[in-house]
Amino acid sequence: MRLSVAAAAATMSAAILLYALFDAASWFWGSAGAVLAVLAASLLSGRLSLPAWAAPPVALVALWVYLTASYASQEAWAYVVPTKGSVVELARLVAAAWTDIQRFAAPVPANEGISLLTAGGVGLIAVLVDLFAVRLRRAALAGLPMLALATVPATILAEPISWPAFIIAALGFTGLLVADGRERLGHWGRAVLVRRTRMAATPDRPGGSRPAMDTRGLRLSGKRIGFAAIALAVLLPAALPAMEPVSFFTFGVGGRGSGTGNSISIPNPIANLKGQLELPERRTVLTYTNSDDQPRYLRIYALDTFDGEQFGMTEPKGSPDNRTDNGPLPQPPGLGGEVKVGNVVTNIQISEEIAKLSFLPLPYPPRQVRVDGDWRADVDTLMVFSTRDEAAGLEYEVATSEPAATGELLESLPQSRSGADPRFLRLPDDLPPEIEELASRITADADTTYDAAVKLQEFFTKTGNFTYSLKTQGHGNNALKDFLLRSRAGYCEQFAASMAVLARIAGIPSRVVIGYTGGTKIADRWMVGTNDSHSWPELYFEGVGWLPFEPTPAGSLGQGSARVPAYTVPPLDPVEGDSSTPTPGATSNSADEPVDPQARVNPRELDREASLATGGLPPDDSMPAAGKVGIGAGVLLLLLLVPAGLRLATRGRRVRALGRESGQTSARAGGGTSRPPVGAAWAELDDVLVDYGMARHTSETPRALARRLAQQYELGPEAATALAKIASAVERSLFARDPGEIGPMRKDLRTVRQALAATVSRGRRVRAVLLPASTLRRIRLVGERLLDGFDRLENLRLRRTAAPKGS
Repeated sequence: MRLSVAAAAATMSAAILLYALFDAASWFWGSAGAVLAVLAASLLSGRLSLPAWAAPPVALVALWVYLTASYASQEAWAYVVPTKGSVVELARLVAAAWTDIQRFAAPVPANEGISLLTAGGVGLIAVLVDLFAVRLRRAALAGLPMLALATVPATILAEPISWPAFIIAALGFTGLLVADGRERLGHWGRAVLVRRTRMAATPDRPGGSRPAMDTRGLRLSGKRIGFAAIALAVLLPAALPAMEPVSFFTFGVGGRGSGTGNSISIPNPIANLKGQLELPERRTVLTYTNSDDQPRYLRIYALDTFDGEQFGMTEPKGSPDNRTDNGPLPQPPGLGGEVKVGNVVTNIQISEEIAKLSFLPLPYPPRQVRVDGDWRADVDTLMVFSTRDEAAGLEYEVATSEPAATGELLESLPQSRSGADPRFLRLPDDLPPEIEELASRITADADTTYDAAVKLQEFFTKTGNFTYSLKTQGHGNNALKDFLLRSRAGYCEQFAASMAVLARIAGIPSRVVIGYTGGTKIADRWMVGTNDSHSWPELYFEGVGWLPFEPTPAGSLGQGSARVPAYTVPPLDPVEGDSSTPTPGATSNSADEPVDPQARVNPRELDREASLATGGLPPDDSMPAAGKVGIGAGVLLLLLLVPAGLRLATRGRRVRALGRESGQTSARAGGGTSRPPVGAAWAELDDVLVDYGMARHTSETPRALARRLAQQYELGPEAATALAKIASAVERSLFARDPGEIGPMRKDLRTVRQALAATVSRGRRVRAVLLPASTLRRIRLVGERLLDGFDRLENLRLRRTAAPKGS
């Protein structure tokens, strides 16, 4: 029975490691019930003396009954007995739970399905632990299934497992080992230590005593090993470099409007966009600076699905491998290594007034982001999001590697689009044929994919006579058809969505992006406000990847800060005396004013060319890696010098005590003077002998010790005399009724120590200073006393007080 209870307790203590994966405690009580069901089955199997192979099926049946009663009782017979309906209900809950853990990032909501999945998993672990520890009597192997419980949070969570939870789990496993040892010793053990125990007198034992087996030493040794292992496991990792978790499990985030657990609640990006554009006054959303002082579009959402009414977003997924603090982000889709890139570092400051923004506004394509918090990148779109943090008030840096796209380069690209996901070409079946005919007519004369994309953009900005208006309403095929064929008036979302649809008809992968335009330069920073909210299409070109296009009319009649990309405009003849070249991927200054080259230099970006050349962020200025290593080495050195410091403090205290003994005399009982501190000299001599490996024999008197040391190590006359004086003073102080006058011993002690040090090797002397054996012995004795105290607590017994006579 004891071993079954210990196995159940060990399983539940290991299950505590899962607490960080959930945002509520319902999983814990469900798991505790599953473990108790397995424990009841184990006790029943033991009571019936079932063979080892029969116990696990009994435990599985008990677990099944418990899960049925807890999660599918309405479908069960008598609320307990499983039926076909209850099995179907349990399967439905498990399927829903599996879907939820793929959608949510930890901590996940502990809903009914996830609680069922967790309770069932912990119950199966309990069955395995009971099999190994109780049935097969292999308690050490029971640690393997318990280790599986620790593996799940260690591989999913970026944060390390908390040390209190680890200690609880380790103590549970240690308790299982101790229980197993006591079971074995009780049945098959032999006496290791024998003592006499007092018992009630009987005719055959007149004295009331008998030999009894004392297993305290054996149990205490096991506890010492267990406590030492736990202490090393907790303390040793603190001195080692941090390691990133290995992702065996990947978790995504919830999609639009999920609003539960730790998922992202994404408002309708299109409705939010128009709401910002219609605000009566401009409000600052963010400010930024960058290494080339050029304005850039900052994207937030990438909408990739079109259902015939509007564009939507596939739920982003971010595994722990794609956390921003793990280094560079995933490679931009479609960008080849032969294309030149321009490396830029941008510093962005989000306004404190932004609410519920879980995506970072970033220029595209980001290669590395330095930001506080748990932020992750979606591999397909490179959107950076968080399930725990919000962007309000954040300041972060992003390094981008923008392809140096030109018209000539895009003309020469292969017409293949194999690198793009087919969903970027998907269109509804009921798309009006008039829209398909319009796309064919616009791109009829295009020789390449790039020519078709430019003609589509010019259709909206030049040849199609479109106008910008926020008064248009509606979505769907009819609204799209009316916008393209009749009204030709709308705002940026309709321009972006319409061009993306026409591009897909023309065979060009496309998506719609929502974010902000480059804003306006004020002082040394670019200011982006609510009126800069914008939507634009991105088109895919094999070898270059995703490139932004701008179909929304700019200027006084349109989006004021929108600009067409330079690679879509025919090159102009260079102006005489002007040698400047626009940066690929950057938009022009909205003020169209020359910028002083000296004023364009951001002081934070000086001397960063080496980092920019690789497309990464400059190293963090907070503390270099060498400094961190140096601090760690210093702390480790201080820890190693603790025994030496304790030894010096002890020696100093004793030497000061010896300095006060000059002129002191002995005193009989009732005398007025104190006994001289001879014990300090003797204790220091004893520690010196231990440090130099010359420990005295237990049976040696002080005089015999002095004689042996003088002969064995051939001490000189002065050292031998000093050693004899110390030994004589100690004997008189300990045994004589009147020790007489005892002179100062500081000089004698120093003489003896120097003479003994001369007889040992240099390595022994260095070790005696840095790692004194006498101090290490004291530290070990303190630890043993602490463990002895734990053992005494276990043996406490309440004593019953005898009733007074006559009561």
